[in-house]
Amino acid sequence: MPIQTSTTAAPPLPMLVTGIAGVPGYNAFHYFRSLYGDQVIGVRQASMWPLSGDGIVPCEVENSDEVKQLWDRYQFKSLLNCAGSCRLKSCELDPAMAHRVNVTGTENMIAQATRYDAAVIHLSIDLVFAGRDGGHYDEDDEPDPVTIYGSKMVLAEQIVRNERPDASILRISLPMGISFNGHAGAVDWIASRFKQEKPATLYFDEVRTPTYSDCMNRLFAKLFATPLPGTFHAGGPRRLSLYEIAQIVSVVGGYDPQLLQGCARIEAGPMPPRAGNVTMNSAKLSAALGYQPFDAWPADGDLVPTERDWHLEEASRFDGSAKAVHRLLYCNPINPGLVPPSREEIWNGRF
Repeated sequence: MPIQTSTTAAPPLPMLVTGIAGVPGYNAFHYFRSLYGDQVIGVRQASMWPLSGDGIVPCEVENSDEVKQLWDRYQFKSLLNCAGSCRLKSCELDPAMAHRVNVTGTENMIAQATRYDAAVIHLSIDLVFAGRDGGHYDEDDEPDPVTIYGSKMVLAEQIVRNERPDASILRISLPMGISFNGHAGAVDWIASRFKQEKPATLYFDEVRTPTYSDCMNRLFAKLFATPLPGTFHAGGPRRLSLYEIAQIVSVVGGYDPQLLQGCARIEAGPMPPRAGNVTMNSAKLSAALGYQPFDAWPADGDLVPTERDWHLEEASRFDGSAKAVHRLLYCNPINPGLVPPSREEIWNGRF
């Protein structure tokens, strides 16, 4: 039986969560599944067969026939659309693939959500901006992406806006939570390098507004219960560069601090192109809700780097571990939620 642990009214059910191979989709699927059980279905690509379990269904979102069959089978009343490919280099090298997954996939899902009059929350990204002008973007700023991925997300937004003006479009930043495969998302990608004793190079001048997946899940629940039509920035209140995020992961995880390297974006080469300061001003969302939906990541201000060598100094003072990563980086310690199992935990290293 599902365990009801939220005071927020239930969303329209049944619910579909797309893109569950990614961090926001994976965490949201498990969150809603824990509340509403079999009334929540998650979809992933057929090739991601190790991602299996109750309520997980393979579906190629760019295939309109498959998407229609899925909706006809379950007749969903709400859609949390997290699907898409955020692999920057892959999108640059294969724009057609980027369009199929990020644009055609959205088009197919929105068409069926409209046919079944389902409530829609669609996730976009801060990378619809270039980050050339100091960040702190609000919803009135014109998108000017520097990547194929960002440009495709702009097109996906336009589809949702045109076809479902009643939908909530959330531009998120870096969702901080566990990934299924152990190397998706900011925390796990950085940690996966360090675990293998491989260096990781992160940028001093790519700046984001990360959010705990716990906070995001509760926001999704709120918006399904009390819809807010329109486009909203959904970034956290703390600004961090990718390099600073890696410093935090290094210290909290207890990894060798010498493995972390940093550079400016211009030193990294042209492929893939990188955005700069794409921090978002999320005041419009807070005002519409009547409260601030995001705690700062990390919640503990003592874990915020103060200089470029901070991780070298803190490594000997902080007792870092994988458990600390779960407790402080995956999970919001101010209001902790569910941390889903990783691939390693599910398969015990068999695949």
